[in-house]
Amino acid sequence: MVDEPKPKKSGRRRVKDLNTPLTIKEKKARKSAQDLLRERKEQLEKAQNNYWSTKSKLKKIDNVLEGKEQLIEKDKIEETTPNIREAIKDREVIFEPNEGPQTEFLASSEREVFYGGARGGGKSYAMLVDPLRYCDKQKHRALLIRRTMPELRDLINHSQQLYPKAYPGAKWREQEKEWKFPSGARIEFGYAENLTDALRYQGQSYTWIGIDELPQYPTEDIYNFLRSSLRSVDPEIPVYMRATGNPGNVGSQWVKQMFVDPAKPNTKFDIDIKTPTGVKKISRRFIPAKLEDNPYLMQTDDYYAMLASLPEVQRKQFLDGNWEAFEDSSFPEFSKEVHVIKPFDIPRNWMRFRACDWGYSSPACCLWIAVDFDNNLFVYRELYTKKITADLFARKVLEQEHGEYIRYGVLDSSTWARRGDIGPSIAETMILEGCRWRPSDRSPRSRIAGKLEIHKRLKLDENTGYPSLFVLDNCVNLIRTLPMLPTDKNNPEDVDTHAEDHAYDALRYGCMSRPIHPIRQDFIDKTNEPKHIAPADRVFGY
Repeated sequence: MVDEPKPKKSGRRRVKDLNTPLTIKEKKARKSAQDLLRERKEQLEKAQNNYWSTKSKLKKIDNVLEGKEQLIEKDKIEETTPNIREAIKDREVIFEPNEGPQTEFLASSEREVFYGGARGGGKSYAMLVDPLRYCDKQKHRALLIRRTMPELRDLINHSQQLYPKAYPGAKWREQEKEWKFPSGARIEFGYAENLTDALRYQGQSYTWIGIDELPQYPTEDIYNFLRSSLRSVDPEIPVYMRATGNPGNVGSQWVKQMFVDPAKPNTKFDIDIKTPTGVKKISRRFIPAKLEDNPYLMQTDDYYAMLASLPEVQRKQFLDGNWEAFEDSSFPEFSKEVHVIKPFDIPRNWMRFRACDWGYSSPACCLWIAVDFDNNLFVYRELYTKKITADLFARKVLEQEHGEYIRYGVLDSSTWARRGDIGPSIAETMILEGCRWRPSDRSPRSRIAGKLEIHKRLKLDENTGYPSLFVLDNCVNLIRTLPMLPTDKNNPEDVDTHAEDHAYDALRYGCMSRPIHPIRQDFIDKTNEPKHIAPADRVFGY
């Protein structure tokens, strides 16, 4: 019997079923391929960046050699070739930034930078120089803003002394209030006293926008509106937003919150900006300025003496550039350096309680406070939120303190008021969720007494040199709002209730529940969490 010939194998490679799990060898091969692809992408991106950087340098060199550009950074001269150094050695140095903050401002690469502090630090002049860095590029368009036209005129006068020297072919166009440079680049000068004025720039595209004396604006509306006009169609031209200003103006609080508070001075930080396509990270930086940064003003004592003779708060603002000093502050004793401390492990045998000011449309604030054996208070946690119902807020409070023994809670007494003819009160709604409270002090003049209690705790003890109230630095809203809380002009003994006083009210309730004078019987048990404690409040059972 003859065996039948075996069918020939097809030359086509068998395709593996997509549903079949990959072997370990195949997984390793795939990961290796992915790593190689990622490495190639990084190399390509680096090569592209090097290309644009080299192209920009070569163009700048050509401009210098051809006499089209005279503005060149002093620290970059030594990096150039000998023929370039020979060509520019006799050129006039028209501007040399002061060492320190002014140099850092002009060299900063963050998208948004605020250069602020003491008066006389050279901030406004730096704002004139900064947009010149890309005036050799045709598509560079800058906008420099002041609040009013008379204030703008001073900047224009200084630009007329500087710009023609930097770029001999630069032309000032009075009607348009702009400089036009030989390359086609433009620097526009404008003013915006209100949002209506800012609408003139709607639909325009700028690669650089600067606002001189930003804290003169009471809100951030104009800043945010102008920022929307930042865009560039040239990959060689990045977009920048720059601002300067001094503390002590009407908008100091929001500027401080936007630039000063988020990070240490001269430290880059990122914020999230919501866009139609998602969330975009924007880099920011705050550069502090002091009078001593300007050697020209420091050559004479007249300007320094004038600032030093101002009242205490203004002296701190204008001479020291202190953003913590506020006019008419209800609590001038409060100092970040003294009262704000780093988080630490709170001993288990310290008593803990909470205090809360409720709000729905306005913020609701709950503070957790620990008490040491000398009756010093440590605010170690905060919950600051709004537009959530009382039952949800109560659950959030319980979630925050899970696993802790909270001796008691004190809540704004007004929350016990009935909401109509039926239904539980705000306080009762929270208690039904298991979040128990006692009402805050509602006696006559309790507001004044509570404010005085905070004053006493902020004051430094003459024997120890320390206060009896400390705030951990994670309680950002209490730290932000307490020093800038103004006094009531009609009642100087109280705070202005129209201000953001929610964290203050919670602190006031807490301090009133623990008077400054020590009550030692609260610390009889100093071992672990108490097992059996007699109720402190017979009405509410704790």
